[in-house]
Amino acid sequence: MGRSRYLRATHPGPDGGLDPEAPEALLECLTAVSERIGRPAVLIAMDDLSAIAVSRVAPMLTDRFRIPHQPDNLPARVADKAELSRLCARWDVPHPETVIPASGAEAAEAAWRLGLPVVAKWSRPWLLPAAAGLRSTTLVHGVAEVRRLYERSAEAGSRLLLQRFLPAGPDTDWFFHGAFARGGRPLLAGSGRKELSWPVRTGLTAVGRWLPDPAVEESGLRLAERLGYQGILDLDFRCDERGTFRLVDFNPRPGAQFRLFTDDRGLDVVQAMYLDLTGQRVPEPVGGPGRVFVAENYALLAAVRGRRLPTATAARSADTAAGAAAGSGSGAAAGPAAGSGAGRDALPGGAGAARVPGPVPPREERRAAEAGPVLPAGRRPEPGPPPAAGPADGARGPLAGRRPGPVRAAPPQERRGRVEAAWFAPDDLGPFLAMLGAFLGRGLGKGARALRGVPEQGRRGARAVRAPRQRGGERPGPPARRTPPEAPAEPDELVTR
Repeated sequence: MGRSRYLRATHPGPDGGLDPEAPEALLECLTAVSERIGRPAVLIAMDDLSAIAVSRVAPMLTDRFRIPHQPDNLPARVADKAELSRLCARWDVPHPETVIPASGAEAAEAAWRLGLPVVAKWSRPWLLPAAAGLRSTTLVHGVAEVRRLYERSAEAGSRLLLQRFLPAGPDTDWFFHGAFARGGRPLLAGSGRKELSWPVRTGLTAVGRWLPDPAVEESGLRLAERLGYQGILDLDFRCDERGTFRLVDFNPRPGAQFRLFTDDRGLDVVQAMYLDLTGQRVPEPVGGPGRVFVAENYALLAAVRGRRLPTATAARSADTAAGAAAGSGSGAAAGPAAGSGAGRDALPGGAGAARVPGPVPPREERRAAEAGPVLPAGRRPEPGPPPAAGPADGARGPLAGRRPGPVRAAPPQERRGRVEAAWFAPDDLGPFLAMLGAFLGRGLGKGARALRGVPEQGRRGARAVRAPRQRGGERPGPPARRTPPEAPAEPDELVTR
């Protein structure tokens, strides 16, 4: 952060850390920050914990900060996995089948019914004690493990949820980012596909692409409208085997890859939110889809571990300026002004984005005829006549009252997209060392096998198998040494056609 050319000053957080259940320390800290700034500043929470805590002290800071209005403790409600499940069921937003067990026996029965493996989540992960060794989300493979997790509910501080596991694939993980004015009115919004992640297929976005998808955008816009959401949100979706996008997570703050959703003039969701909170006009978004986001250290590591690279990503990553960073950040960002690069608060050197070609993925080309229209960023679908009923109708209820079946992404037109390079957590050498170790380990292993003449599958296939013991107590002698067959005395006949 200290190397960013857009950062003027930093302010220490509350003593003892941030506790959303006791936000008095945050209120005192922000009051002191306001005194130092000297005029009302824009306050945007950058992680779930900060969003929950800021919403609880916001009524006491209306004269000191410009804060998105979040009524009824809204960030805590949408970050609560149990409450999110109820909201999705109420508003017909596809969501993985979820069970909230009331006993260990009920948890075991639910695991069998949902099918193993099953996803176990704690309803309020921000309440997990740091020393408990509990993870917010766990993939559980056995009923006994489900029972053990349920027995730790009191220690975890919230209820245990069990969700049906949706397998990951190369085209299953999508996300939606948006900035909204009062009443859920979109300022800038878009959907994208996660092409590489770290950890592989389960973690943050290492490579993402802005791809408009009507189903994803419709779900995000509907949720924001129904909630009356004001602020920035980040939604995660996973496509199931039927082609239905299911909401798996709701983050009431900017996502780590929010710079992906930047239009051709440089407007991103953070800048759009700043302009709205300060009473300025937010310009209409111009362009954007086709843009690629690359977190270079994680992307390379994910490519090595996943043994695949998305189309043209490796070349784009190599051509972009190394060392640029747009981290997810933590805590709350406050400041009296935001320039055109406000979304790059953690960009060392201020490296920009290089313009590179963006080919159309072949999967989208094959679905072009049946995908339907592409929604511009931040626009709602126009009302139209209801489509003919089909076997998948009723999976979603869009804004215009139609009930189409599962809709997949329409292909973007061939265009020259931008690549936003990033380097997450420059003070954390773990990903870099893991990446270096993976390269060296694979290289040394291949070199050693080549020198010893061992086949590619390794040494295990060349080990001799011990013969079974014979009846009568006699042990078999050592196996006869296998010799290669002798070469024929005369060469084989050469057959010509």
